[in-house]
Amino acid sequence: MAVTHSPHSPLSAASVSEARTALLKHAARDAMDYLEGEDKRSVAPRPEAVKALQVLRGPLPPGPTSAEAVLHLLDAYGSPATVAKTGGRNFGFVNGGCLPAALAASWLVSAWDQNAAFFVQSPTAIVLEEVALEWVRELLGLPTGTGGAVVTGATMANFTALAAARHTLLTRAGWDVEGEGLFGAPPVTVVVGEEVHASVLKALGLLGLGRNRVVRVPVDGQGRMRADALPHMDERTILCLQAGNVNTGAFDPAGAICPAAREAGAWIHVDGAFGLWAATSQEYRRWTNGFEQADSWATDGHKWPNIGYDCGVALVRDPDALRAAMSIQASYLALGEHREPSDYNPELSRRARGVELWAGLRSLGRSGMAEIVERTSSHARRFAEGLRAAGCQVLNDVVINQVLVSFGTPEKTLQVIARIQEEGTSWCGSTVWQGHTAMRISVSSWATTRDDVDRSLAAMLKAAKEG
Repeated sequence: MAVTHSPHSPLSAASVSEARTALLKHAARDAMDYLEGEDKRSVAPRPEAVKALQVLRGPLPPGPTSAEAVLHLLDAYGSPATVAKTGGRNFGFVNGGCLPAALAASWLVSAWDQNAAFFVQSPTAIVLEEVALEWVRELLGLPTGTGGAVVTGATMANFTALAAARHTLLTRAGWDVEGEGLFGAPPVTVVVGEEVHASVLKALGLLGLGRNRVVRVPVDGQGRMRADALPHMDERTILCLQAGNVNTGAFDPAGAICPAAREAGAWIHVDGAFGLWAATSQEYRRWTNGFEQADSWATDGHKWPNIGYDCGVALVRDPDALRAAMSIQASYLALGEHREPSDYNPELSRRARGVELWAGLRSLGRSGMAEIVERTSSHARRFAEGLRAAGCQVLNDVVINQVLVSFGTPEKTLQVIARIQEEGTSWCGSTVWQGHTAMRISVSSWATTRDDVDRSLAAMLKAAKEG
């Protein structure tokens, strides 16, 4: 039955329920067909599929369209033009896949349609978010008592944590930044590495601290902040460290940097969108030693944990600082004694994404999370070994899941990347790192198998030989 229902529709409640059930079953079939067929299609959508998206443009219809017709349009024209991200051969950016438990939870969350802002609006969403935040804290080896917020991704996680830093440093200086803003405020110095991620700079811009008003610290040949080149720091300094360079995967030497920063009274923030999860692995946790000394951390759920979009986590050693920076008050918000997520993150209307985080982590457990880190990092080493053996230049030390490879001149490297993307077996992007044009391979998905690596490697080498 087609669903064309509005507030003035004569359909009975039973008819609407029956039609909705039929529609959702149809959507589930379409979704399962999409997932089951993804391995057989190009990772990047074909040009003709992208061109066909024009069918979905046009003016808003003057009247209703049946829900089944809408679903048909989405599947017929939308599905073919998507990037095959849930499969195992998308190595562009640092994009994880989506665990089955997290995907199923996402469907349920959409059916629940909860606003995860206040306990009174959704006890289930708030309790599961609290549990998930504590699980993340434990997995990352962060101090007991650390509080946090589930947000959309690492950009908002950086923003949220750095807002707590801004509050704390200016409060020490006798300034109420939430009430008075930054006009006339005492200056705050922000120290970053030369290869700071763009999301940190964006967060600083949103907070009024400035993308350009930062002190940049030189880095070494792997993109790590040099501990011997730190500037003067004091109680009005925010030091931003990096756990997992987006190009090389390298980690700033937190163990060598944090003691001096803490002694100076600086606030230490860690951008660890994917790298912080190395702490879950006995094999790789050595790279995260020292980061537990920080005051705040930002990470993603939709990268290594493979929770699906969108999911990020901001964590702050002192939850009161986070609450002071983010809390909201209004006469109609008659709140109880329970912790309210709206007091710890930027949003008031919030999808219950913490439920998906809970579901994904519960399905993995400690060993499953470690296994994803170890397996994908092993795949990255296999890529590097195969490329080196074929005479290609691997530019970085492959410490976790990131590989940078040059196929010769910048022009040839870009040509090879274009051929790989067009051929469709896998997808990798380009980057320019420390003066080198390179292809970046990011192995982040739980779904990637050794066969995926070998198929992709063969396609890469074939594209390189064609040049």
